[in-house]
Amino acid sequence: MATDNQSNNTDTHHESPNKILDKGGDVREGEALDTKAVSDWLRAQGVDIEGEPRVTQFSGGASNWTYRLQYEGKGNAESKSQDLILRRPPKGTKAKSAHDMVREYTVQKALKDAYPYVPKMVALCTDESVIGADFYVMERMEGIIPRANLPKGIDLNEEQTRALCTNVIDALVELHQVDYKKHPDLVNLGRGEGYCERQVTGWDKRYVKAKTPNVPSFALVRQWLGKHTPADSKTCLIHNDWRFDNVILAADDPTKVIGVLDWEMATLGDPLMDLGSALAYWIEEDDNIIMQQSRRQPTHLKGMMTRDEVVDYYLEQTGLEINNWTFYEVFGLFRLAGIVQQIYYRYYHKQTTNPAFKNFWIIVHVLHAKCLKLIAQYEGEILFTSRVQPHLQDMGVDAAMIEQLPTPIQAVIKGILPKSYFGQNMPKAEK
Repeated sequence: MATDNQSNNTDTHHESPNKILDKGGDVREGEALDTKAVSDWLRAQGVDIEGEPRVTQFSGGASNWTYRLQYEGKGNAESKSQDLILRRPPKGTKAKSAHDMVREYTVQKALKDAYPYVPKMVALCTDESVIGADFYVMERMEGIIPRANLPKGIDLNEEQTRALCTNVIDALVELHQVDYKKHPDLVNLGRGEGYCERQVTGWDKRYVKAKTPNVPSFALVRQWLGKHTPADSKTCLIHNDWRFDNVILAADDPTKVIGVLDWEMATLGDPLMDLGSALAYWIEEDDNIIMQQSRRQPTHLKGMMTRDEVVDYYLEQTGLEINNWTFYEVFGLFRLAGIVQQIYYRYYHKQTTNPAFKNFWIIVHVLHAKCLKLIAQYEGEILFTSRVQPHLQDMGVDAAMIEQLPTPIQAVIKGILPKSYFGQNMPKAEK
């Protein structure tokens, strides 16, 4: 499906292919790889490699560490070159479920025959004596990864941009249609019915645990989600981190999806939860400046579907029906707020000094405002004001906190929030 909507005009870039392909950079300080140990282990698994590899590392750091291993070989039939990718968890990782190499490897290996966008797995190592952690190796898929902006030199017109957008959504639809019951390793991922309820309960607890004094409580949002949690629409294999920067595009046709990466959170669950979580990252051309500055994918380009168009298209392709899409959209934004806040919590408590995380608390405020706006639209402004809002004991604390934000940020958030959110006699925010 995801290759059916290709543009007729594939002359979309002027740079040489090598300049637009996704590449790694220098290995970051403190994250060096013991290449001799890896090479010796690969040979013991029967992998045909010669010498030691040239090693580069892909950007990231909050997620698993990813290295490219380029073995040159001798250029003959007996000794071919090998271009491999190694994935391992960060050092000192305690939450193994978030960096489970065995799970990530197993999912991709089981999926390979049923879903053509998965890289070919080479080998899995669970012997921590090799490099100090579990890791796996796969073949590199050469292509383009669309991040916040398309690589310099790729200029898609609106028709081509729409084709790219459609193909990315089609690849998600195709994943959700995989018959996981034919693959025992995929069946074992599931925990049965109640996925939506488990997700709402789980992220509620995670957000409360990660909250810092300078972010909203999300109490109304958490309360509303708990009261409106639907039964699972169906159970299927979901990616759980679906973004443009987790897909690989063909170098000769940047509208064509050839690969999907980062399967560490894949599980069996509700496909509408997967879609709602994906759309939390979907920043449109006219979204506010704070969301534009935090954008991670090129969904702002002319020709991209809007979030509403994505939902309509997905439902048309899958035949699923929704009684309350607002729930999935609000959940996706709340889940993203939880992810951002977990990262900011580490910065706030000086567990990391990465300056990129310094202003993440501002993003949490904006996501909170977006959630409240959607809830007010769903309930109706009058019902929101008269029934939903008064039952929230600390609504005033959240609203008073906004009054203390820097003026430009305040303006953005007030432009999103329902006007009734700012009532009289509000208690002062906690310092």
